Amino acid sequence: MANKQGIAIAGSILVDEINEIAAYPSCGELTQIRKVERSTGGCVPNVAMDLKKLCPELAVTALGKIGDDEMGEYAQTVMADAGVDVASVVVQAGEKTSFTQVMSIDGGQRTFFTYAGASAKFGIDDMPFDAVQPRILLLGYFLLLDKVDNGDGLKILKEASARGIKTSIDLVSENSDRYALVLPCLPYTDYLIVNEFEAGKLAGMEPTADNLVDVARRLQQLGVREKVIIHQPHSALCVSGDEVTVVPSYQLPDGYIKGTTGAGDAFCAAALLGLYEGWSDREILEFSSAAAVAALGSADATSGLKTVAEVRALCSGLARQEL
Repeated sequence: MANKQGIAIAGSILVDEINEIAAYPSCGELTQIRKVERSTGGCVPNVAMDLKKLCPELAVTALGKIGDDEMGEYAQTVMADAGVDVASVVVQAGEKTSFTQVMSIDGGQRTFFTYAGASAKFGIDDMPFDAVQPRILLLGYFLLLDKVDNGDGLKILKEASARGIKTSIDLVSENSDRYALVLPCLPYTDYLIVNEFEAGKLAGMEPTADNLVDVARRLQQLGVREKVIIHQPHSALCVSGDEVTVVPSYQLPDGYIKGTTGAGDAFCAAALLGLYEGWSDREILEFSSAAAVAALGSADATSGLKTVAEVRALCSGLARQEL
């Protein structure tokens, strides 16, 4: 069996057009766009580039599908410039690269309008299993990838598992009943890294501060093989076998948050790095929450991330919240 090294991130590749506005208008009203910026988005660019920033020497591979257009070229170039291996990204002739129009209020929430594009057609036939042999494979985002959601995601996870690759999945926070599509994949998932909303939807339980461990236990029962990691604004937890670890989030200074996009991906990237390096559950959660803090200090999805040492230094003087 091949010596498996590095982490591969498979799934959605998008380009985000970020439009800064003063306030979100009501229906029929107009608001002025103050500034427009472009950045990569989606699970693959966000998590892959975060991993390279955290650990530049780590081998990180991007797997996904883009269109043969200027946005696709942009996404590939940005990832390659960050040190991500993009040689296995598939270019789909005649298709448009997936994109999202983001309406952003400074210091507040963002609203997203997305076009499915080439990423929706990504599936098992686009996975170069013979050429790419990572130690860990993350597949995301479920509920945003049509072929993945409708059976190819399960095929990808089964094939990766059969090849001895550790698997992880990521989801989007969709308020729907479509989470049932993901349930067959859990028995082929080693590491489930999700937020409390997604965890509750998968488990069929309303997540609260008092029952989040029960939610995680339910996800174990549904098949997750090694670790269930759930992050929420005030804490993060990991359930691994019979062991439960909970770590409170950091207290942030007023005005620190420049944007929330990418904080979940930063947490995920940091958790994957910790899993890859064999850190304890507590070490994984403590560092992942620090990586999320770094991401919150930037308006886009990836600019806030630095090396492991720099992220730790950033949070060294911050207190943690009360559980």
